[in-house]
Amino acid sequence: MTGGPDPLIDIRAALAPHGIFLRGQVDFSETGGGPLLPDGERAKTVVLLGNIGGSLWPAFERWHVSHPVTDPLDNWSKAIIRPVAEAAGAVAFFPSDPPWQPFQQWAMRAEGLKASPLGILIHPQYGLWHGYRGALAFRQALAPASVFCAAPHPCDVCETKPCLKNCPVSAVTAQAFDVGACRSHLATAAGQVGCMQAGCLARDACPVGAEYRYPAAQLRFHMAALSL
Repeated sequence: MTGGPDPLIDIRAALAPHGIFLRGQVDFSETGGGPLLPDGERAKTVVLLGNIGGSLWPAFERWHVSHPVTDPLDNWSKAIIRPVAEAAGAVAFFPSDPPWQPFQQWAMRAEGLKASPLGILIHPQYGLWHGYRGALAFRQALAPASVFCAAPHPCDVCETKPCLKNCPVSAVTAQAFDVGACRSHLATAAGQVGCMQAGCLARDACPVGAEYRYPAAQLRFHMAALSL
C-alpha cells in the first residue's frame, strides 16, 4: 500500500479482487466508545468490510479448494483482511472471534440499516443479500465517509410481507425468527430438497435486491452452516 493521505483508497484496491467492499464507517472521535485496541487505546474510526451479493464467492471458492479447513469462510476472511489491516496500520476484528464486537450496531450506524424479520439487516438496495466479514479499527479519526444509505427501511414500507408467508414451518414471524424450528425442518426430507438445496424460502421471497441473490453454491453453503 502506498500509505497516502486516504488509507481507504488503498484498502479498497487491495480488497476488490476478493469481492470484499467497504461497507460503511463509524466515527467514535467525538463520542468515544470505540473498540479497545491491543495497546489499551480506543479506536476512533471503524470501517466495516463485507460482501455485496455473491461478490466474494468466486475468490472464496478458489481458495477453499486448496484449504479444506473448518469454518472455511471465517478463515478465508481472516487470511484476506488481516494483511490489509496490518498494511493500513489498523486492527482487524471479525464477527466470529472474541472479543465480540457489536457488528450489527456498527452497521446500523454506518449504513442506517435495520433488522428484517429473519434477523438479517436489510439493505434498501441489496436486500438480504449482503454480509459483514470483518472490520478495521483505526487509532486515528478518518475523514467522514459519505452516507451509504438514506432510504426508508424496506420492511416498514412492505405491505405484503412475503417473507412471513413463505417459510414452510412458520419459523419467521414479525416478532422473531425461530432458529430451532428452522433447523428441525432442515433435517427433514422436505427441508433437504427445499431450503437446503434452493436456499431459505422466506429469504428468497423478499423482493428487495433480488438481483443480488447469492449463487446456488453459496446458498447451499450458508444453509449447511445454519443446519449445524
